[in-house]
Amino acid sequence: MIEQYVLDLQEIDETQVAVVGGKGAHLGGLSRIEGIRVPAGFCVTTDAFRRIMAEAPSIDDRLDQLSRLDLDDREAIRTLSAQIRRTIEEIALPGDVAAAITGALARLGEQAAYAVRSSATAEDLPTASFAGQQDTYLNIVGPAAILQHVSRCWASLFTERAVTYRQRNGIDHRTVHMAVVVQQMVFPHAAGILFTADPVTGNRKVATVDAGFGLGEALVSGLVNPDVFKVRHGEVVARTIAAKQRAVHALPAGGTQEVAIDSPRQEQPALTDAQVVRLVQLGRRIEAHFGRPQDIEWCLIGEGFQIVQSRPITTLYPIPETDDQENHVYVSVGHQQMMTDPMKPLGLSMWKLTAMVPMHEAGGRLFVDVTRRLASPASRAALLDLVGRGDPLVRDALETVLDGDDLVPSLPDAVPGGPPAGGAAAPIETDPALVTELIERSQASIAALERDIRTKTGPALFDFLLEAFEEHKRVLSDPLSIRAIMAGMEATWWLNDKLQEWLGEKNAADTLTLSAPDNITSEMGLALLDVADVIRPHAEVVAFLQRVEYAEDAAFLDELAKLAGGTEARDAIETYLDRYGMRCVGEIDITRPRWWERPTTLVPVILDNVRNFEPGAAERRFEQGRQKALKKEQDVLSRLRVLPDGDRKADETKRMIDRVRTFIGYREYPKYGIVSRYFVYKQALMEEAERLVQADVLAEKEDIFYLTFQELRDVVRSNQVDDQIVKQRKDAFRSYDALTPPRVLTSDGEAVTGAYRRDDVPAGALIGLPVSAGTIEGRARVILDMADAELEAGDILVTTFTDPSWSPLFVGIAGLVTEVGGLMTHGAVIAREYGLPAVVGVEQATRLIRDGQRIRVHGTGGYIELLP
Repeated sequence: MIEQYVLDLQEIDETQVAVVGGKGAHLGGLSRIEGIRVPAGFCVTTDAFRRIMAEAPSIDDRLDQLSRLDLDDREAIRTLSAQIRRTIEEIALPGDVAAAITGALARLGEQAAYAVRSSATAEDLPTASFAGQQDTYLNIVGPAAILQHVSRCWASLFTERAVTYRQRNGIDHRTVHMAVVVQQMVFPHAAGILFTADPVTGNRKVATVDAGFGLGEALVSGLVNPDVFKVRHGEVVARTIAAKQRAVHALPAGGTQEVAIDSPRQEQPALTDAQVVRLVQLGRRIEAHFGRPQDIEWCLIGEGFQIVQSRPITTLYPIPETDDQENHVYVSVGHQQMMTDPMKPLGLSMWKLTAMVPMHEAGGRLFVDVTRRLASPASRAALLDLVGRGDPLVRDALETVLDGDDLVPSLPDAVPGGPPAGGAAAPIETDPALVTELIERSQASIAALERDIRTKTGPALFDFLLEAFEEHKRVLSDPLSIRAIMAGMEATWWLNDKLQEWLGEKNAADTLTLSAPDNITSEMGLALLDVADVIRPHAEVVAFLQRVEYAEDAAFLDELAKLAGGTEARDAIETYLDRYGMRCVGEIDITRPRWWERPTTLVPVILDNVRNFEPGAAERRFEQGRQKALKKEQDVLSRLRVLPDGDRKADETKRMIDRVRTFIGYREYPKYGIVSRYFVYKQALMEEAERLVQADVLAEKEDIFYLTFQELRDVVRSNQVDDQIVKQRKDAFRSYDALTPPRVLTSDGEAVTGAYRRDDVPAGALIGLPVSAGTIEGRARVILDMADAELEAGDILVTTFTDPSWSPLFVGIAGLVTEVGGLMTHGAVIAREYGLPAVVGVEQATRLIRDGQRIRVHGTGGYIELLP
């Protein structure tokens, strides 16, 4: 293959990133768009870079050292990267490489001024911009200076910031190569940046223009505040004109300098409104060409704009794809399910196939379209009331959208075929036998699934699963089950509302629901205390568990049996796993490893329980909660009876207390049923994956996680897979991890998080949603992964979200703070069940609260004080 060291920009397009890097590829693409002017130039290709790197074999050893360095060892990274840069800059350019560059310069004009710009193969990508990671040199004059600065650009691949950025993003240094763009210098009257979508709100219909005098370097470097214009539908809708005291200008002999701007001109706009609108029109053309919102660097020369760079905006949250041009408002599923991490494609498709309502995918998360329910006044009021009781931030976000500019259409009240506005469809008796019946129905359905799936393999398995998903939905939509859930929730709301009205007591239901029967999730936490009781007397077993490395299989259970007391310990853990082993963190994603698949996840929690509790703690705790609830009931009823019309109020309250204690525990059971079924589905699918690996169709079993259910079905039928799709999906999943999903998302791309409208908290306190009454002070333990938990009695757990799998931790903590959650989400229900003061929905709690810091959690008032 003949190496090509130089390509003209006109010869390049965006498919050639491997040859000319991200910047070069985008500039080549830009130069092909009708009506877009790009300064003339050429690209020194990655062939030249590889040739240079081959001239210094010592760099290989240093790259090996670099890859082994800890990210936090800044000094070592700084020293080693500086050595690599120095080595590259000292390499004499081979004659043919230098001749190719000077020949291209001769064609354009040797003595003209040029910008020499780095263009790495890992920059300006859809998932990582790498903005500012490598170097650019402006106004370079003469072939010798340009050759020297090409070497500097190559070396800038190893600046400390570029090296650290790659390591943080998991990118191997050897896989990234550097091209260099050499472009004729332009000397603009004004320059700046155009975002074709609002980079703050995400709104794709609002473009933002930053503008200043002279070269754009003044804005990029933060030397001056820019003028900021916002454009919507071809019109400037907002502008902020800054006092621009300085600018960067090019010098005739080369280089740049800062200059002061005359006083009268400082507050003049750098662009007229007409110029701003024209620039945005060019931006829309560029956006259409590249197929996604762009971050564009522009220059104004005379009356014409020239474009010097365009890259994707990588920070925007993606929008669900639709086949219409209508407006849509979406609510996050993850915020309701306590799982805001991205899901893999198989997990997304399985949840969509088994969900009760249509769901839309964006950024590896799921959303429900609520546009029609918001459109008519009656269904809107019911929806806002329902979500507001659960999570006020979702309600506020929806109200913010409704207060906006006609995004939601107005429809008459009757929505044909729409779901009921909320609440129970018919009354249900307060009868514990109904809960027993529902649980038995669910267990029978799961037993039938386990029995019938055993004989199914290949395409027949997928046909069977599609039928199983219908049974899954039938169980979930059982009218009796829905009425039981709503009965418990409505009784809770009634008690909180009425007892605050009659007795002035906030969140009284929190105490009245302590140790409610039939709560599978709270039983799961207490049952692990019983496992600790079995293990505690056996010192050899405890010592072994302290040494266990986190593994993905159950091998350590076999090792346990060889120790004194190990057989009893193994039996206790396996009995626990038989009942709860289908659970895990993020359990709505079928691809997440279950406790049965990775039982060592439970080891830190078991050891905490061994250390922090006495034998018999589970039974004592449950009984203490039951007695506390009973005492609260007696107290409330006696206080009500002395009020005017007290007997009626007390009788109604007693009926509601009985009702809430009958049904509130069942609230957790349907999720347990879903996850139990998921584990059955997963085991069957993993057996299929093993067969595909044996047949050399897949490289590894977990590759099926990056296919949808239907795609996996096709692979099983054809015994063929597109490896490129699996690779692309893995890359996309990694990029989704960096995104923060909004509670509410619009089809315009606006990400709306909502805010608390409260002024009843002390200054400096962190505001959230009160979900479990009481006040507790203690040490904050900021834990992002349950496997890292190491808790002492009295600690307060601070984390992003908790799903049912976290409940074993709840028995050993004194309070709970989460970033995500609502009144009836799992963490809130279990916190109330265990009597833990809890505040959820606290924005950025894991960043604002330091691990080990003392805090005071006001579970009744809904705020956290940070203590000195």
